[in-house]
Amino acid sequence: MAQFLQVHPDDPQPRLIEKAVEKLRQGALIVYPTDSSYALACQLDDKDALERFKRLRQLDDRHQFSLCCADLAQAARFAQIPNAAFRLMKSLVPGPFTFILKASKEVPRRLQQPKRKTIGIRLPDNPIALALVAALGEPLVTATLLLPGDDEPLSDPYDIRERLANQVDMVVDGGTLDTEPTTVVDLTEDSPSIVRQGKGVVPGL
Repeated sequence: MAQFLQVHPDDPQPRLIEKAVEKLRQGALIVYPTDSSYALACQLDDKDALERFKRLRQLDDRHQFSLCCADLAQAARFAQIPNAAFRLMKSLVPGPFTFILKASKEVPRRLQQPKRKTIGIRLPDNPIALALVAALGEPLVTATLLLPGDDEPLSDPYDIRERLANQVDMVVDGGTLDTEPTTVVDLTEDSPSIVRQGKGVVPGL
């Protein structure tokens, strides 16, 4: 049965953040809030949790995984960020964007998009998400909580608890969220391009 943590959305209680981090370090698969919708997450190097993650979302090996990072300095350890891309990201984060970049050697191969060797980077404008990755000291592997057969991500933490009680280890409740996805920006070429227009707006694109 999943643990249920009610965390203040604007001022997360450190005690509860530590409880979630401790759970992650024990190999947990968790649900947590972002600035777009709820998302699934596990630790970067946890193969077993990642397999559960993929089964729950029914993801194949071609899926573009993302890392939720605490800041741009952390993101730069896991992605190759050219100067122009760094400047654009700096102007937009934290915010509802997923940036597609070439993965660095720090990213396990199983998380890289197999053909393009890319990784998604998230720096969400959500105090709970940022507190989690800051306390953990490394990025979270993350993907939107969009379940097979659903048209939209789950947005109500009580619905999430009811549907996923036996499939995840913890639900971090940050209130009811909207369901609009992130804007996906490809930064692997010289000029940025929008892969999916979502909640975030990139001026000039």
